[in-house]
Amino acid sequence: MRYTRFFIRLAVLVCIALKCESGETEFNYVTCGSLVKLLNTRHNVRLHSHDVKYGSGSGQQSVTGVESADDANSYWRVRGKPNEPCQRGAPIKCGQAIRLTHMNTGRNLHTHHFASPLSSNQEVSAFGENGEGDDLDVWTVQCSGTHWERDEAVRFKHKGTDVFLSVTGEQYSHPIRGQREVHGMPSANHHNYWKAMEGVFIKTSVEPRHRDEL
Repeated sequence: MRYTRFFIRLAVLVCIALKCESGETEFNYVTCGSLVKLLNTRHNVRLHSHDVKYGSGSGQQSVTGVESADDANSYWRVRGKPNEPCQRGAPIKCGQAIRLTHMNTGRNLHTHHFASPLSSNQEVSAFGENGEGDDLDVWTVQCSGTHWERDEAVRFKHKGTDVFLSVTGEQYSHPIRGQREVHGMPSANHHNYWKAMEGVFIKTSVEPRHRDEL
């Protein structure tokens, strides 16, 4: 798994050098296996993690929001549920259960019944080793059509606790000064919309049919 992450990072660097992050029109959907940066559209910060642990709550690896578009610690790999891998390059369906694995540390986006340190909402952390954690790493993609489209703002609802991945603006001080708290909220609102931005998108070999064509 360590070597897999090395080659993923290498692919990201190559794609950045070749400007693969520019929005090519043929990549209309977010697909399984893609590496993405996710922007909270209300607060204009990207979902981020790093090997800094919470000083309270679970003590697991912290997840934050950062304003910078260039930070490599904001890449997340789109994967299927535990023991149910999704097909590489398959467009992610609205309502599909996925995992988001942090590229640089191999831990999964996770939440559980701990209070978040600043807002006392539900703590969101990065959990597991080498991409493997537990059932609390699973989120469902909420979008308006049949598949998660590249230009659409979507919500992520946690499968185990029913909270939405959210940002409400609280900022950390030392050692991650200026980064925003990311947490889970029980209500769907304007704080929990996310949009896929920069990334390495795996192209699907078959364009999915729209709902009215099924």
